[in-house]
Amino acid sequence: MAGHSQFKNIMHRKGAQDIRRGRQFAKLIREITVSARQGLPDPAANPRLRAACAAARQFNMPRDTIERAIKKAAGVGGGDDYVEVRYEGYGPSGVAIIVEALTDNRNRTASDLRTAFSKHGGTLGETNSVAFLFDRVGLMRYPSSAASADAMLDAAIEAGADDVQSGTEGHEVICATDEFFTVRDALERRFGEPELAKLDWRPTTTTTLDEDAARAVLKLIDAIDESDDVQNVYANFEIPETVMQALAN
Repeated sequence: MAGHSQFKNIMHRKGAQDIRRGRQFAKLIREITVSARQGLPDPAANPRLRAACAAARQFNMPRDTIERAIKKAAGVGGGDDYVEVRYEGYGPSGVAIIVEALTDNRNRTASDLRTAFSKHGGTLGETNSVAFLFDRVGLMRYPSSAASADAMLDAAIEAGADDVQSGTEGHEVICATDEFFTVRDALERRFGEPELAKLDWRPTTTTTLDEDAARAVLKLIDAIDESDDVQNVYANFEIPETVMQALAN
């Protein structure tokens, strides 16, 4: 299991689903709000907002909730003023971690994250202290039923993508960040709306964790993700299938 994409599969088995669902709704609404304010409050004319709405729908957020968030963001003087901030640090076993946040109080967010890192055996570092261990890319994900591996590869290459990884769980299309919206729109016209479309941090090297190390790293990531300000967490670890099974049990 790769740390940059699937560690929440384990966290979601821990229970407290209603709390997590409410927290995720709040994060999605915050992203919709910021996206609507940075561009037009119309998903058709605002690529970032369109991606935010698609992510909300994938999480089964009601349409009227999405529309209310957009209308509130478009209103004069309505809501909080959020800024985008990136934090970086190291967790147990030297795992590199990138945290993306939307916050209306940088001091509060930094304090919360510093506490989480320190409490769980990590260290919050300076900006760019671990980013060099990742590539910034555009990512789109489609179910395997959307197209054959060959059809997805041909369409992605034609659209300007750099790589396609196809398997039983679906297709992941990778592209340069400046080609993200072009590639996404081309694939959307051909295959429909993707399950996921976002800018992603992909580790260039990974650390394989044993059971104890995996448990410690996941506790840290869980603590980081509990912050309402945190939108995304990326890490460069791998968990073998046998360790995953032991953690799940």
